[in-house]
Amino acid sequence: MNSSARIYRGTPRNLARLARLLRAGEPVAVPTETVYGLAANALDARACRKIFTAKGRPASDPLIVHIHSLAQLADVAQPNAAALRLARAFWPGALTLVLPKKPVVPGIVSAGLPSVAVRMPSHPLFRRLLKLAGVPLAAPSANPFGYVSPTSAAHVRAGLGKKIRHILDGGPCTIGLESTIVDLRNPRAPRLLRPGAVTQAQLKRVLGVPLRAAAKTTVQPAVAQLAPGLLARHYSPRTPVTLHQKISPTAARRGPAGEAWVFLAKPRALTGKNIFWLDTHGRLPGVARRLFHVLRLLDGKNFSRLHVELAPGEGLATAINDRLRRAAAR
Repeated sequence: MNSSARIYRGTPRNLARLARLLRAGEPVAVPTETVYGLAANALDARACRKIFTAKGRPASDPLIVHIHSLAQLADVAQPNAAALRLARAFWPGALTLVLPKKPVVPGIVSAGLPSVAVRMPSHPLFRRLLKLAGVPLAAPSANPFGYVSPTSAAHVRAGLGKKIRHILDGGPCTIGLESTIVDLRNPRAPRLLRPGAVTQAQLKRVLGVPLRAAAKTTVQPAVAQLAPGLLARHYSPRTPVTLHQKISPTAARRGPAGEAWVFLAKPRALTGKNIFWLDTHGRLPGVARRLFHVLRLLDGKNFSRLHVELAPGEGLATAINDRLRRAAAR
C-alpha cells in the first residue's frame, strides 16, 4: 500500500461509510478516550488478521473487544456477578474485563486462549461508530507493535499510514494511557493485569475484595498472553530511556546536551533545548495525557537518551510508572 491513509472527520456521512467498511472486513483506526485503536470486526477472523499484519503484532498478543452496550457483553463473553458490578460502575470507560469467551469470538482475537478481553469505551465518536457498525470491534493500539501508543490521528498516520487506509479523527485522547485490565475468570480471585485510569482502590471499593497483582511480566512474545500490554518491553521509543525517582535541576543542567530531561512539572529557572515537562503543574491526569505525545516528540529529535521522572504515589501514578518502566526496558 503506497498511498497514505485518509483521515476522516466525524461527520454522519463519514461515520456511515466507515461503519460499512468495518462490516465488510476493512480495518479502521479509531479514537478512544485511552489511546487510538486499530479496529476490525471482532467476529471476523480474516478482518482481525489484517490488524496483526498492519501492526507487525505477534499472534500471541490478544486483542480487546469493544462493545457498545452492556447487553452485548453476553454475546462475546460469559459474565459473572463481579464483572457486572464493575461494568455498571465503570462502563462506558477505561476498564477492560477478561472473561471466558463465547465460541463466536475467533481464536485469533484471544491468542487461542478460551478467554476474551472486553471493554465498553466512552469516546462519543467511537461509540457512534460502534452503534452504526452493529458488531463488536477488536482494537489494539493503532501503532507498530511495541512502539509508543498513539494519542492523535497524526500519530496513527505517522506509524501506520502506509499500512492502513482509514483513520477516524476524534481529537487528542483525554486519558492518554491504555485501559485498566482485570482478570475476572475466577470472580473470587480477581487479578489486576494492567493498571490504568481506573485505579486499584476504585476496583476494591466496588468488588469489596482486594485484587491480586498479575504474575511477573513475561519477556517471551511467543507465549500466548492473557491480555495485551503484559510484555516486559512495550510502549517503547527507539531512543533509550533512563528513569529517575526525581531529576535534580543540577543534573539536568550539567548533563550532556545530546540527552533530554523530562520533568513531571515545569522546572523553575531551568530552560534549554533538552529540557521538557509533561504537565505545567505536574498534575497526574495531565502527565498521563501527554506522556506518549512527549515520548514520540522526543524520539524524533535525535537525542541519544531520554531521562524521565517517575510519578510519585499510587492510583494513576501506578499506571504512568508501569508504562514508563516498560518503555525503558531493554
